[in-house]
Amino acid sequence: MSPSHRGRRRGSGVIGILGELLLTCGALLLLFLIWQLWWTDVVADREQAGILAGLEQEWGEVDARIVAPRQEGPPPVPATPADTKVWGTMHVPAFDRPEFPLAEGVSLEQVLDVKGAGHYPGTALPGELGNVAIAGHRNTFGRVFEDIARLGAGDPIVVETADAFYVYEVTETLIVQPEDVEVIAPTPGQPGVEPTEQMLTLTACHPMYSARERFIVHAEFAYWTKRADGVPEALADDAAEAEGGAPPATEEES
Repeated sequence: MSPSHRGRRRGSGVIGILGELLLTCGALLLLFLIWQLWWTDVVADREQAGILAGLEQEWGEVDARIVAPRQEGPPPVPATPADTKVWGTMHVPAFDRPEFPLAEGVSLEQVLDVKGAGHYPGTALPGELGNVAIAGHRNTFGRVFEDIARLGAGDPIVVETADAFYVYEVTETLIVQPEDVEVIAPTPGQPGVEPTEQMLTLTACHPMYSARERFIVHAEFAYWTKRADGVPEALADDAAEAEGGAPPATEEES
């Protein structure tokens, strides 16, 4: 066999090995994408559904047939939750999946990847003066904030606890850099300034499938209702749709 022929055989063998390696890498990449973009959602959805069912069992069912009256006076403030503990449910009617758990902390492994949205420790709690700051995934791991860009002025964001519903209404949305942490300051955008209002802020990565920037939603407190009285007006249409009937009645009509 001539040297040139042996060289051609050796070259074709190298190309064949490289081709197999590329096919293997492609298959592994495809499997990773399936896991990242689909399977993490399947697992997270199942976990979050179980968490919500557990909260309802612990707190008792809400009578979705009744619209609770708005309460006068200052709202109750929940006790500071333990780290990673699920202590609330969030309702965002503008989202395709409008209900998900709210836990303490923003750890990826212990909260955002497995439990739903996460409350930034040290920021205000619902009903408190200041800024209730909450983070969530926009894609993968249940993507609780996937539809965050849909929110506009006046849209309700509701936090439910064992005792109350806290209704906030969107005031603005903006896109910032990851280092612009003043968006979750007690007075959003003005670090060091004492708060005079009850605010809520949602944060998520932006754009979709990237962590280059952050999508921010600011909302201000509108009113609160007692959980024992039924659902707040902001959730009445969602409750009716879930029940497949007419909108819930007010306490006076019931």
